[in-house]
Amino acid sequence: MNKADKTFLHELLKTPSPTGFEMPGQRVWADYIKPHADKVQCDAYGSTWATLKGKSDKIVMLESHADEIGYIIKQITDSGFLRLDRVGGSDTATARGRRLRILGTKGEVTGIIGNTAIHLRKDIANEKAPKIHELWVDVGATSRKEVENMGLRVGLPAVYADEPFELNGKIVSRALDNRIGGYICAQVLKNLAKSKTKPEFTVVCLNAVQEEIGGYGAQMATHRLMPDVALCLDVTHATDTPGISHAVHGDVKLGGGPTVTHGTCNHPLVIDRLVKNAKDKKIPLQHESSSRYSGTDTDSIFVTREGVPSGLVSLPLRCMHSVVETADPKDIDDTIALMTEFVLSLKPTDTFHHVL
Repeated sequence: MNKADKTFLHELLKTPSPTGFEMPGQRVWADYIKPHADKVQCDAYGSTWATLKGKSDKIVMLESHADEIGYIIKQITDSGFLRLDRVGGSDTATARGRRLRILGTKGEVTGIIGNTAIHLRKDIANEKAPKIHELWVDVGATSRKEVENMGLRVGLPAVYADEPFELNGKIVSRALDNRIGGYICAQVLKNLAKSKTKPEFTVVCLNAVQEEIGGYGAQMATHRLMPDVALCLDVTHATDTPGISHAVHGDVKLGGGPTVTHGTCNHPLVIDRLVKNAKDKKIPLQHESSSRYSGTDTDSIFVTREGVPSGLVSLPLRCMHSVVETADPKDIDDTIALMTEFVLSLKPTDTFHHVL
């Protein structure tokens, strides 16, 4: 990762883009990818894609999601405190005592999620994680009117104020899920644009909105773009930290390379090609299973119209849906390599259709 790429990644991670409010991050992503694409477009809800023309009109779509989890203002009290609701799967167990960036109508406002002192709380031994309606936010105001004068109202979003840093070479940040996917797809397209070998398939890199609440952006954009084959890129749980049962959650290691998922939405022929690409290029690869659904945009992509042959590639991530999501740069590089090789391996005769 060179200096320019790191600057792009950090800007992408710092830019608040909670579900339903993704456009600030989409503009960062689009500005970076434009010099390497033939065309960059955006749909009504903000899903953004970059196109690199190949030798044919067949389309391979590389998809990631642009949104992050966060909060939204649910109520403003008469005494000037805010009550929240979740945007996506925000974890209230880690919320108290954290700083927020609230996206107000007059600019960002800093808030803190309150934490009643341990001295004043009863029955500490039996405490449970707070419910979302029990969280309260202090913006330094003393009345509803003062809050409103700050440019705050019900319905405005917020994200944690935490920003990226390095931990012994690892990348730690909020919103690695899945801003890192947008970064990786951009690097793949950049590699392909610079390659002396023009891909056979036209490449569309889609950065979709609203994954965290149901995969709606990917559904809309895939219906419009209708690719011949798709790779969905998301993060997966690295299960190599204390207290996680491999019997329940599988065995995925940080630094062990990207994973491919087998079953349900994943087309066996697409997965077979990814496995072959990894073997041929000596890219480390881990394996996961899907028994009913993947919980990613792949679930929305593969059922579009008459069906899109799809495969899920995932980047191992520790501490998902927290402010200390942790990724290994080696896994990032290996994921870029795997997806680049998949695109370059495509031939005009490839259909990824089963035959009787």
